[in-house]
Amino acid sequence: MLQILGKTSSINVRKVLWTCAELALPFEQQDWGSGFHATDVPEFLALNPNAMVPVIKDGEFVLWESNSIIRYLAGRYRGEWLYPLDPCERARCDQWIDWQVSELNRSWSYVFLALVRHSPAHQDPRQIELSCANWARHMAIIEGQLRKTGAFIAGDAFSLADIPLALSINRWLETPLQHSDLPAVDAYMTRLATREGYRMYCRNGTP
Repeated sequence: MLQILGKTSSINVRKVLWTCAELALPFEQQDWGSGFHATDVPEFLALNPNAMVPVIKDGEFVLWESNSIIRYLAGRYRGEWLYPLDPCERARCDQWIDWQVSELNRSWSYVFLALVRHSPAHQDPRQIELSCANWARHMAIIEGQLRKTGAFIAGDAFSLADIPLALSINRWLETPLQHSDLPAVDAYMTRLATREGYRMYCRNGTP
């Protein structure tokens, strides 16, 4: 059985859990990370030298990096409806998956650490202000895309790209800051709430 190493409270672990829910894929989860099994021990470092979750073990195959994992699972377990085989449709999914990790996540890292994690090293008011503005700018990009598609992030059908995007949007909604009026984003999250994977794993890891 597929093994998932990582705690449910991790946004990146929840990408994997939600993908498994969409694929109706059984798994065994082990809690690794802060507050659980330490990831800086030799046993875990042998699986991921970065000491980060998630990691999966699929038989003898070991893989880390959450976006690589969800792509692998969709490809390995008949998830063509989720991650299309058509090169153009797949590229649209990949575009938003990669943008989520390379651009969107970077925009909220400082303010999230400041306001949610209460990190002493992230309490510069100017940096918090800049991070809030940058995050809002990226959320406006999502709003514009959802107005264009009228449905999901990569088009008119739910796809693998919606999983990481929705998790980041949830983080935006749950962070105590002033939120822009984003009606297309609100409608999108309501639309996603009909999915079991969303209900189980999007809301900060609680049903």
